[in-house]
Amino acid sequence: MIQEEEKKYIINTYNRQPGVNPYLVKGEGTRVWDEGGKEYLDFVGGLAVNGLGHCFRPAVEAATAQLHTLIHTSNLYYTGPQVELARRLVESSAADKVFFCNSGAEANEAAIKLARKYSKQQHGPEKHEIITAKNSFHGRTLATITATGQSKFHQGFEPLVPGFRYGDFNDADSFASQVNRYTCAVLLEPVQGEGGVHVATREFMSAIREMCERYKLLLIFDEIQCGMGRSGKLFAYEHYGITPDIFTLAKSLGGGLPIGAMLCTDPVAAGFSPGDHASTFGGNPVVCAAATAVMDQLLQEGFLETVGGKGQRLVQGLTRLKERFPAEIQEVRGLGLMIGVQVKDQGKQIQSRAMEKGLLINCIGEKILRLLPPLNVAEEELEQAVNILREIFEESKP
Repeated sequence: MIQEEEKKYIINTYNRQPGVNPYLVKGEGTRVWDEGGKEYLDFVGGLAVNGLGHCFRPAVEAATAQLHTLIHTSNLYYTGPQVELARRLVESSAADKVFFCNSGAEANEAAIKLARKYSKQQHGPEKHEIITAKNSFHGRTLATITATGQSKFHQGFEPLVPGFRYGDFNDADSFASQVNRYTCAVLLEPVQGEGGVHVATREFMSAIREMCERYKLLLIFDEIQCGMGRSGKLFAYEHYGITPDIFTLAKSLGGGLPIGAMLCTDPVAAGFSPGDHASTFGGNPVVCAAATAVMDQLLQEGFLETVGGKGQRLVQGLTRLKERFPAEIQEVRGLGLMIGVQVKDQGKQIQSRAMEKGLLINCIGEKILRLLPPLNVAEEELEQAVNILREIFEESKP
């Protein structure tokens, strides 16, 4: 069985449980199928990677055509798909320049390095500290787990990378108390994903922007999970009426293929010179071709408005469940189609029961059910997911 071979050959870093987690063999749109032919409604989406569903046809066609033309050159040479994707990202955002890499962690690494290099050039060699939020998540590299404001990710990897401090999310005074002469930047997720789907308030974001301007700090947004239309706008910062100096993307940008991007303004981009940072595979032509097809879909007139509307309807359906099962469901929160349902307990068991009933959701810890449906999910599929959860809560009532 594949489960036994996986255990034999692959390092045990993922909490897969043989006989519980399905062996998936096919995906199309919002659906996946396991080896036995069972169909699942996928509201995990590869942890927000399949933003337009499995095997999004335009991305598949673009990547396939590029595979037959030019697969890889390295960044020693120019390639059209990379420049075309960069143009779309810049023209659709507050950024002026893009650096391409392969993952969200790499994008955040690039942002950390750029923030330090730029700040040292502009404000002195002591500038290196970055303030991040408690309960945040920024990646699995040594620097990005240090940036992550959750001690459970730090354990066993000490000594950590120096130069990070932590403030309370949605508490601007807490962040201000961490500023000192070494501070160079603030790094925030507009919506904390792995931290439990907590949404930054407009007041908090405005206060942080003002604080950064007052102390000449760079403002960095980690939009790896909440960006690319997930919030109901192309970029989550658009909800707040402010713009970051640097922001990072990954996950759904590639339509299922691995890509990361760091975007920034021209003045900040000047902090990097040739040789300061690089990525062998970054901006690969095949992935950039797929990502351009993703961008084309997201930029279609009216598409993102439908995402916001679907998110509201999903929250409304889940809120009705909360009203029906107040002892079991404590809170429903989120932005766009990035939703968290906080339950009293037994979140893992609810996740397993949903899987048995043909719905894939993700549980963070023991109490947060995370729902990340594709942005082009159908209305009836949202209703189907809510009905499956309703059945589970009904069956679990004493």
